[in-house]
Amino acid sequence: MRVAPPPGHPPVPGHPPVSRSEPELDLETVRAAAKEFLELFHGEDPHAGPLEPRLTEVLREIDTTGTYWHTPEELAFGARVAWRNNKRCIGRLYWHSLQVRDLRTVSDAGGVAAHCFEHLRTAHNGGRIRPMISVFAPETPSRPAPRIWNEQLIRYAGYEQPDGRALGDPRYRAFTTKLIQRGWQPPERRSAFDVLPLVVETVEEGPRMFQLPGQAVHEVPLEHPELTWFADLELRWHAVPVISNNRLVIGGVSYPAAPFNGWYMGTEIGARNLADSDRYDMVPEVAARMGLDTSNEATLWRDQALVEINRAVLHSFHTNGVTVTDHHTESRRFLIHLEKEARAGRGCPADWSWIVPPMSGSQTPVFHRYYDSDNQVPNFVNDPEAACRALRGGPPAFP
Repeated sequence: MRVAPPPGHPPVPGHPPVSRSEPELDLETVRAAAKEFLELFHGEDPHAGPLEPRLTEVLREIDTTGTYWHTPEELAFGARVAWRNNKRCIGRLYWHSLQVRDLRTVSDAGGVAAHCFEHLRTAHNGGRIRPMISVFAPETPSRPAPRIWNEQLIRYAGYEQPDGRALGDPRYRAFTTKLIQRGWQPPERRSAFDVLPLVVETVEEGPRMFQLPGQAVHEVPLEHPELTWFADLELRWHAVPVISNNRLVIGGVSYPAAPFNGWYMGTEIGARNLADSDRYDMVPEVAARMGLDTSNEATLWRDQALVEINRAVLHSFHTNGVTVTDHHTESRRFLIHLEKEARAGRGCPADWSWIVPPMSGSQTPVFHRYYDSDNQVPNFVNDPEAACRALRGGPPAFP
């Protein structure tokens, strides 16, 4: 099944307007957002041509259909600038390099899932991770866009255990339970790193689950450069971090399904996913195996263990030839990005609590300064309902 024709054409027969959770923008708001975006695009791209003819065309299309269809060049520019404006991301120095896959003619669940798997394969690139975004069908007044439930394309299951603890990732305990209730069958021998199925929802099909093929899931087994027992923990992590439940908003047009990735900063895995007490909580076990004195917090045993977990992540990714960056290097790169944006006459929004790394923050140059926290557009946004689906496995967007 293919998406309804681009705005400006009649809706596909059998797809009448459907109510949806996202509030519809009034025409004046869409017109104003389109004008602001097109002025930005034509102002920054010397090859874009004159603004007025394109703006007249777009405003006419909005008046006729309630929305408009971005040109491929507008879409690519908008997606890259959305990354540039993402105030939670420290790795924006390379926003120009984002590869944009224009998949706006794909709206069925099977097609979305298949292209997501291809995204994972292509972005992995033999370990040399490519920043990439796949943009699926947009919201239109005649038809809601598809939704991807998962926070990232690859997430690990969290199984409820009889003792109340979780096997796997506790963050996805409720999500995993709901998917099992919906019919997902975990591996016969469950582990701490079972990849959850991808859930894609459309208004016609409802939520559908798709098991990720093995060739799309690239994982790095974790070992330590000196602590030989570390490999016995059987820890691993996936190589490509594809955020998949954020909404891409460009000039008044909304793309709820637009999974995108950069590459990992080591602390995202070592200091958060594997170390947070409500995630894999590996710090106490690593500290015990290291023989550290855990009787008193003042011994800083947590800090010592945390450093070694992060060393293992960086060592393992490098050994396996997979792109990763450390928090000191990436902090310096972010300041280069700030300088470049200032020279270009642009502000650079940043959320201090996200930009400062979760380990050794004061040792990085991003710690000792303030940032403009105003939101800019185009951008990625996280809807509360999308966040709920990603953690609780529902309710569906289209009941």
